[in-house]
Amino acid sequence: MIVWWRAVILLCCILSCVDSFAPFRVLQSSKYKNSFRLARSTRTHVQLLLKKYKEQHLGNKHFEDRSQQLKNLPLLSTDFYSWLNMTDWERLHTAFRDMQVYWKMLEWKRMQLEKEEKEGMVVRSTLPPSIKHIQLDLRDLMSQVSSQMSHMKSSWVKPTSPTVWSPLEAEASSKTVWDSRVEGYIILRDLDLYLTKVARDFLLLATKAHL
Repeated sequence: MIVWWRAVILLCCILSCVDSFAPFRVLQSSKYKNSFRLARSTRTHVQLLLKKYKEQHLGNKHFEDRSQQLKNLPLLSTDFYSWLNMTDWERLHTAFRDMQVYWKMLEWKRMQLEKEEKEGMVVRSTLPPSIKHIQLDLRDLMSQVSSQMSHMKSSWVKPTSPTVWSPLEAEASSKTVWDSRVEGYIILRDLDLYLTKVARDFLLLATKAHL
């Protein structure tokens, strides 16, 4: 009889602990859903900018070239089982690191466009401000991810503003104007695909947090 009562008391304690974690899980799930929505809306902005970029900078809004890649951009292909078995920390840390790379590449391309406009090499357009808008979206996403990571590890410290990436002098000098313009296309093209990938990550994290 005493053993039975002890079991009942232990069960009540366990249920109490589970209930106390429920609000936290709901909160975490809500945060991941917010990140999912921001990733989706950012992707919409990228798609609109990509269409505008192809029309204004490449002269063809239907331009497509899947053969060219930039070695500095994150890999888009992922083994399904490796992706599924990633820890929540690995998933968030990878997302934060990859978004930093895209932010740097956008900053480099935006500064390049602004310089070309200032020097009269190209007609002034709305491309630089549009790129800046996407950078702000990415920065908001990175802040959300950093906040989620700090809940997991109190030792996590958000890095300072990323240093702007720039190509090597040897590489830059060998590029034509067309090559430089296609680079901007590749960055936006891959960012569009990447945001689909990271939105999927946030959706998975939201589902796991809700369980």
